[in-house]
Amino acid sequence: MPFLTYLHAFILGLVEGATEFLPVSSTGHLILAQDALGFSLASANMFTVVIQLGAILAVCWLYRQRLFDVAFHLHQKKQQQFVLRLLVAFLPAAVIGLLFHHAIEEKLFHPLVVAVMLVVGGVIIWVVEKYKPAPITHDIDDMSLKQAFLVGCAQAVAVIPGTSRSGATIIGGLLLKLDRKVATEFSFFLAIPVMVAATALDIYKYYDVLTKDEIWVILVGFVVSFFAGLVAVKFLVNYVSKHDFIPFAIYRILFGGILLAYYLI
Repeated sequence: MPFLTYLHAFILGLVEGATEFLPVSSTGHLILAQDALGFSLASANMFTVVIQLGAILAVCWLYRQRLFDVAFHLHQKKQQQFVLRLLVAFLPAAVIGLLFHHAIEEKLFHPLVVAVMLVVGGVIIWVVEKYKPAPITHDIDDMSLKQAFLVGCAQAVAVIPGTSRSGATIIGGLLLKLDRKVATEFSFFLAIPVMVAATALDIYKYYDVLTKDEIWVILVGFVVSFFAGLVAVKFLVNYVSKHDFIPFAIYRILFGGILLAYYLI
């Protein structure tokens, strides 16, 4: 495998880890970066999903105490309710992903789709930040199952590349009267079952076409994504305690507009 392919994997891992938890669409940025770099593997879609898992494991590491509490005290009602919320929120994306996984990859994994959704998502974030209701839920353990399910429905929209899974869940949470920190942290936790399931599905789908060299390329992207994800999560947790998401909305609109001009003119 050429050295340039490993360099591209490093860059893509960096892009993934830096954007997975920001409301800017990591998948969209990966599609654009792959297109710009000319990155091509027989298992390119699997590469994208597996390096996303690397970023998700960064969340597992940073929130390991909460996850250990859940694992070792699952007999307690509080931990059972936490797991139930995640399962209820996970279901909409799981159902849509299983039903339309192939069609989504075939029809929607395109830079032009990403550009459009970057702009649309940016406008939605801006509007929600300006007119969102006052929060009434200030702790994940106070979330209702209805709130969890509706956040999951918001996440399901993010199967469209360029939408942003984290953006959809966080903005959905704000509309459902979660405070910014709760919406953000629930988005982190919800990413774990979603990305583990997506990774397992793609490994099953593309296992036969994987070569030994491609496994090493994927591993490079995975490791880089993990460490970049650590930095991104810490940044976002600190950011949401003091700021809103308007700057991300502006970035999405400007970047998406530039891409639309590039691909349409």
